[in-house]
Amino acid sequence: MKVSLNWVKQYVDLPEDLTPAQIAYDMTLRTVEVESTENTGDKFHDIIAARVLEVKDHPNADALKVCIVDIGEEKPVQIVCGGSNLYAGENVVVCKPGAEVYWHGLSELVKIKETKMRGEYSYGMICGATEVYLEDLFPAEDDHIIVDLGDIPCVPGQNIADVLGLNDTIIEIDNKSLTNRPDLWGHYGIARELAGIYGCELKPLPGYTIPEGTPVYDVEIQEPSKCRRFTATEIENLYVKDSPLWMKVLLIHGGMRPINAIVDITNYVMMAVGQPSHAYDHTHVDGRKIVVRNAHKDEKLLLLDQNAIDLTEDDLVICDAESAMNLAGIKGGVKDSVLPDTTGIILEVANFTAQTVRKTGARFNEKTDASIRYEKNLDTQRVDQGIAMCLQLFKEFYPECRIAAFADNYPVKTEQEHIDVTQEFLDVRLGKALSRETIEKTLTGVGYEVDYEDGTYHVTVPVWRSTGDVSIKDDVLGDLARLLSFESFEEQPLTIKFENSVIQREVQLERRLREYLAYRCGFNEIFTYPWVDEKYIAAAKVDTAKSVRLATPPSEELGILRSSLIPGMLESVVKNLRYFSSFRMFEAAQVFEKGVYHESTEEETLPVHRKCLTGCIVDKDAKKIFYEMKGVLEQMASYCHMENMTMEQREQPVWADRNAWLNLVVEDRTVGSFGLVSVSTMNDAKIRRTNMAVFEIDVNGLKPFASRTNEFKHLPLYPLVEKDLSVIVDEMTAWKDIHDAVASKVKSLQFIDEYRGNQVPEGKKSVTLRVWIGNDDSTMTSEQIDKKMEVILKTLHKRVGAELRAE
Repeated sequence: MKVSLNWVKQYVDLPEDLTPAQIAYDMTLRTVEVESTENTGDKFHDIIAARVLEVKDHPNADALKVCIVDIGEEKPVQIVCGGSNLYAGENVVVCKPGAEVYWHGLSELVKIKETKMRGEYSYGMICGATEVYLEDLFPAEDDHIIVDLGDIPCVPGQNIADVLGLNDTIIEIDNKSLTNRPDLWGHYGIARELAGIYGCELKPLPGYTIPEGTPVYDVEIQEPSKCRRFTATEIENLYVKDSPLWMKVLLIHGGMRPINAIVDITNYVMMAVGQPSHAYDHTHVDGRKIVVRNAHKDEKLLLLDQNAIDLTEDDLVICDAESAMNLAGIKGGVKDSVLPDTTGIILEVANFTAQTVRKTGARFNEKTDASIRYEKNLDTQRVDQGIAMCLQLFKEFYPECRIAAFADNYPVKTEQEHIDVTQEFLDVRLGKALSRETIEKTLTGVGYEVDYEDGTYHVTVPVWRSTGDVSIKDDVLGDLARLLSFESFEEQPLTIKFENSVIQREVQLERRLREYLAYRCGFNEIFTYPWVDEKYIAAAKVDTAKSVRLATPPSEELGILRSSLIPGMLESVVKNLRYFSSFRMFEAAQVFEKGVYHESTEEETLPVHRKCLTGCIVDKDAKKIFYEMKGVLEQMASYCHMENMTMEQREQPVWADRNAWLNLVVEDRTVGSFGLVSVSTMNDAKIRRTNMAVFEIDVNGLKPFASRTNEFKHLPLYPLVEKDLSVIVDEMTAWKDIHDAVASKVKSLQFIDEYRGNQVPEGKKSVTLRVWIGNDDSTMTSEQIDKKMEVILKTLHKRVGAELRAE
């Protein structure tokens, strides 16, 4: 937001020695973030007012004129100019040598020099508006029209910034720092804040009185939950004309373009007090009635910018007796426009709820200066400030105007907040004991009412801060701290005594999982948005019955919050396959489902959400990536210090290949799955000519160890014997069954490979395993080795029907 310091000074007399830089510094530390300050007069150096004394034809160019110009120096100067509206006696804008201008539409500034133009000497330049930053003040039909100052008082040689009142300081404020401060979206609010900071007196705004006997204009509010107040003032005896120069300059410095006096008054008031208003041509309001209602089904509205929109039944519109005229709080329609022949208006000054304006604006991608302010939740009493200032300006600009009718439909009033704050609370939280006088002076300086009784301040919050900004005692404390400046508080040592450490095992586990996958397993961590393209949800075959839908999604296809990380991983794989043929990725993030979850208080209601972990390996060799993923998950427990995950087939994931999948189980609870992604899922996601192994784990189901459970074990004192066994088992026998059968009878056990071929009967497979056996007290003899291997074979035969494979 742009703030004109000259405008602010209309409402508060700041200390004379206060510099713009100091104001910007103090505002940043105490109120809002100032991004920059600009002295608007600096760019007008060497640009002056001048008077044309004589205009002659150029001897060598029909399109140029040779002008003799009074620039306020001892002698007139000669300037060659191509202006189409030059005449003797004209007051013009001249750039002297050294001035910087935009030369005939060039994007870069050009420094003016004395020169010759087609053989004739030219001292400087007689300027058009676009060349010297004046296009908004003096709009021209084409570039050949030079600025004619007309009756504006000026003296040749006077700097043009002084002539036009352009010497000002513009303070640029970061809009994000104003989001929770609807009272600061106008110059009067900024003036109030500076008055509180510097202990100055804020000047009061004018009031208004509607003459007795004024007819009542017909205003009906059908949606008081969306429109809390609507005033309509019919003003007659108006006509379209230019605003005075001072108003044009202030509007430009505030970031707006002057249009005409009627429209400029409404914009000026919005920039002054932060209250939007709107003017309707009173002859365009059919039936002399205004209705505030929801739009009808299939109703359309043509906006001022010729954008035709299809309204929904949730959109609030301002209507006459026949049809919609205005998108409430956002933008006017063509029907209600102020036209060159307008002779009277209906002045709307109203209050619409923030949610209403925000939703409709987002639906139609409309953002205006008015909607930005309404979205901050304005107080209803500010309407009075808007009416008073509008009526004062109309009377000033149009002395002959009169109020023909008036209505104030006021169903909902903004109530002031009342908060009790104790002296003890302030002393402890601020770390500094403030006197009662300091507290009362600081708070009343920005509009609070304060009563003190028995160590407690009974605080009445000003209505312009009672719209959600200040609602608890901590907010009052925050105002005290910032207005007094955080620099005024000395550092205080922490009074907390740490007696024992807080161990967050779940947080530590999540970090270990990330580090394990990234450092040890070579995965790249990715971060995706919580909303997912619906085509990838469909590809992953995820049921959306329990999914959470966004009321205002970023785009039509991104309306569902993820209930699984698999669809997002599919999308990431599609994007990365454009650059890599094989890679590994993982993501740890929350997934969401329908339901009610209270994060901290009952008032804070969120969807049900839980933390999940997913990862993928992409490569053309399906068997390779399946076993690599299996190895990653098998080693995860030992490296991440958590309960071991067993693998078994319980319930097939919807996205997985019908054979190559396993569930991950902790303490008989399924916490995740992994497997190869099915061909149909990859086809639907447009993943081709590769394979993909994926896992997804519910991190909340993992069990971190209470401490590191590593146990010290001696290296074997006697050498272990390593033996390989190849056994024939049924095709459906799982490695887990073989492992469980002999694990207790050996020191260590490892899967080597499996084989199917000519030497293996149909329906069978050959599994090769490697075992390590040994004695704790001696080296094994050959007899002991043979006996041990015989026991292992008998056990395998008994448990899984294994037979030793013949060579």
